[in-house]
Amino acid sequence: MTHERIRQYNLDIASPFCDLVNTEILPGTGVDPEAFWSGLRDIIDLYRPRNRELLEKRNDHQKQLDRWHQANPGPVDFQEYRAFLEQIGYLCQSGDPFEVITGNVDDEVAKIAGPQLVVPIDNARYALNAANARWNSLYDAVYSSDIISEECGCARGRRYNPARGARVIAYTKDFLDQAVPLANASHANVVNYRVQGDSLVAQMADGSESVLGIKECFVGYCGAKDLPSSILLCNNDLHIELKFNDRRKLDRNRLLEVRDIFVESAITSIMDLEDSVVAVDAGDKVNAYRNWLGLMNGSLEAEIDKGGVKSVRKLNPDRNYLRPDGTPFTLRGRGLMFVRNVGAHIDTDIVTLNGESIPETFLDAMVTVATAMHDLKGDSPLNSRKGSVYVVKPKMHGPDEVKLAVDIFSRVEEHLGLPKNTVKIGIMDEERRTTINLSECIRVARERVVFINTGFLDRTGDEIHSVMEAGPMISKNRMKTTPWLLSYEDNNVEVGLKVGLSGRGQIGKGMWAAPDFMQGMIQEKIAHPRSGANTAWVPSPTAATLHALHYHMVDVRQRQAQLMGRSSEKLEKLMTLPVMVDAGLDPLQIDREIQNNAQGILGYVVRWINQGIGCSKVPDINDVALMEDRATLRISSQHIANWLRHGIVSREQVEETFRGMAAVVDRQNAADPAYIPMSRDLEGSIAYQTSLDLVFKGCELPNGYTEYVLHPRRREF
Repeated sequence: MTHERIRQYNLDIASPFCDLVNTEILPGTGVDPEAFWSGLRDIIDLYRPRNRELLEKRNDHQKQLDRWHQANPGPVDFQEYRAFLEQIGYLCQSGDPFEVITGNVDDEVAKIAGPQLVVPIDNARYALNAANARWNSLYDAVYSSDIISEECGCARGRRYNPARGARVIAYTKDFLDQAVPLANASHANVVNYRVQGDSLVAQMADGSESVLGIKECFVGYCGAKDLPSSILLCNNDLHIELKFNDRRKLDRNRLLEVRDIFVESAITSIMDLEDSVVAVDAGDKVNAYRNWLGLMNGSLEAEIDKGGVKSVRKLNPDRNYLRPDGTPFTLRGRGLMFVRNVGAHIDTDIVTLNGESIPETFLDAMVTVATAMHDLKGDSPLNSRKGSVYVVKPKMHGPDEVKLAVDIFSRVEEHLGLPKNTVKIGIMDEERRTTINLSECIRVARERVVFINTGFLDRTGDEIHSVMEAGPMISKNRMKTTPWLLSYEDNNVEVGLKVGLSGRGQIGKGMWAAPDFMQGMIQEKIAHPRSGANTAWVPSPTAATLHALHYHMVDVRQRQAQLMGRSSEKLEKLMTLPVMVDAGLDPLQIDREIQNNAQGILGYVVRWINQGIGCSKVPDINDVALMEDRATLRISSQHIANWLRHGIVSREQVEETFRGMAAVVDRQNAADPAYIPMSRDLEGSIAYQTSLDLVFKGCELPNGYTEYVLHPRRREF
């Protein structure tokens, strides 16, 4: 969409964006428009040339990698490969030992281990759900998910099923017995809890009593001491609140009815401006920034319609309790919020200088930090009690790019009048050059870093593109068990512990991509806290609640202490290439792989282009709904591009597969009234043609990034 332009400080600014900054974001921050716009101009002048140089350095490295792999196809000699990477500056020399010294970090980031929700900030309802997902009903999460079987009369349905409810209660009471056990009884047999002195006493139907196995787990209550309306327990720094029905006042020998169990769930969340959103013009970006403003000043609202019953969703208030001694205290009702900026490779014409677009990450840096000043300057901060702003920086390639981010935020702080190191940085370990230089990446941000996180999806896409010329890649499923990936996950934790992130920041793990399969998540995702990671991404509030149970079962702080000092010398495994030793796939396997990739690409792109949806549940080839964003798109498109490049498949085979999968995707979306089918007019479908472009241009796209194709095609639509 074309917008009127406003000129300030030789900047040409789209009028909706200029109005948002001048009339909504800056008032109340103490920053005047002159300081903001002149500051942005200064950052553009100072850092745009450096940003371009670093992007060109990426391209130069890729050209040198391509030439080397063409000359040395297949598996490589590690020593020769390492020498080559050091020679071209791709692999850095390790410096002296150091430790992270970041200060003023909130407990939610530094000390509390728990789930992290990632949501598109352009959707107000999702953003509010994520912020409010710090406290969720365990009853609701268990009842609505597949971790309780639907057999034997326990089916989910529109109406409450008492048989299923009984299974849910048994499941949750078993959880209590594991997380906060009584000394000599089960929570399932309690008829009353009461506060006696500084202890919690549980009474059984036979008159016997028990206390908690660990007295310190009892931290608060509401109501009267002899008949509290709720009790607050704590295990591994995570709270559990039991809320009771009042009918026990009539019969104290009746089995206690726990009305609900609330557990601390998404301790932190990431409000995403990057891979999960569609923002290609000023209107898109203004909507996203305005939602971030609403989160920072508490004004964000979203109307919810459930079965014709409308309500307005807002940020949850804090929660009030009494300590065992009767003194009042408060717990946060919301998780601590990060904001993820876009990568350095994306330009925008929302603001131009001398007719040229500028790096969009410059806008994100100035706007998201200025917006967060509403939180910093508030009498009662909604987000950070330590006066910090938390920004996730994605897709940085090596220490030089991390240093640029550090320098930009230093300049942002100067222009906005903020103390040095107010802005804290989360480093996404999702590009190959960052992985093998992770310690040096952290070193240059050691005063700001509060977060490192393995991004398996983007990291896999970058692995494929980086070694595109080495040979045909193995299948996507086999990629999950490759030496480079397994060592990558371990290396991230070990480096984080070695540089002192424990107690100062988060060491994170990636997303569970199947939001409808919580049973699988319960079984598998406990591996994340066991690995020493103190957070991991989840796709929904329900998933956050269920994943939170893992952090009750595993004391991450203790686990990190056990892992401290473990060797992080994994460079050889990190650089083991995921290429086929031989093309040992039969035609059926090849067809299945290409069909699965093509279906995923089409299913995601058709929503991105036609409906502006950047993250959603997309049915795969087996009609299993998986969370898809631009990271998954990057893998699928790069994988087919690689197989094309090495003759595993032909262009004709790919085109035929895409035609067939377009019809499948149309069928899967037939119930969506806003959906625009592709198969009726493949030549005229922008979404379909975009999908083909991502594959057939995959080898030439810088780093395999999809925005170079998606953004102009969305504008065209």
